[in-house]
Amino acid sequence: MAPFSLMSVGANLLVKSLSLFSSASAVRCSCVAPVIRSFSTTTGGPPKRPLTGYMTYVKEMQPSFSRQNPGLKNVDIVRKLAEKWRMLTPEQKQPFQDSSLESRKQYKLALETYKAQLTPAQTVAIAEEKRQRVAKRKAIRRKKELNSLGKPKRPRSAFNIFMAEHFEEAKGTTVQAKMKSLRDNWMRFNITQKQMYTQLAEDDKVRYKNEIKSWEEHMIEIGREDLVRRKERRSIKAKAKAIADRKNKSKVTVVKAKAPKKKAEVAKTAVKKTVKSIK
Repeated sequence: MAPFSLMSVGANLLVKSLSLFSSASAVRCSCVAPVIRSFSTTTGGPPKRPLTGYMTYVKEMQPSFSRQNPGLKNVDIVRKLAEKWRMLTPEQKQPFQDSSLESRKQYKLALETYKAQLTPAQTVAIAEEKRQRVAKRKAIRRKKELNSLGKPKRPRSAFNIFMAEHFEEAKGTTVQAKMKSLRDNWMRFNITQKQMYTQLAEDDKVRYKNEIKSWEEHMIEIGREDLVRRKERRSIKAKAKAIADRKNKSKVTVVKAKAPKKKAEVAKTAVKKTVKSIK
């Protein structure tokens, strides 16, 4: 059975697409017929991916469950259905799994037909579009990770500081209009009028430099060197090595300083023993 945490994630994702679900009556779990998808390749786009067994179950059961519980929100309905899915036996889930499997077979055939219709240029364009989507998702995940680790915000420019201070009072009803108005005002400013914002921008650079240095040192301490800039990584490592070398040298010096004292003590002990033996 799928973990409940995965079901919760699926619930949040499915809520966005519930409005697209068919309003047809629900098919009972014991008599669900395999859903044969008709993937069209004449619209110019690729065929849609088939639903999983769990998502097929939610799609089939959501309309009737909504009618039975009119006061529930979509997100709560999906969560309830996720709980019900977890309680189903493998035999009860099997019709939905079979439906999903049949949909996947139809999807593979439709995808092959779609790819066969593409020109080499279209194939390259689709591959590039996919690469960009993957890169965008990675960038979003990386940004979330950096924010969770407390990475300092980059310094603002003088114009950005000016824009943030005067955005509300700027002319225009849309964001684009306001930004254009602020940009025009900024271009009309002389050096003296811009000086205050320029100084604030310089102060922000100093703030960022100090904060990012401390943050990167902490990242190296916790083993996240991959988040540190390469140049700074070498610099921090060299600094740490220099500190370690100084500590080692100081230890060696202390040991050498203590050594003569031990020799003197040994010599005194030997003299005492000699005196005793003479007596």
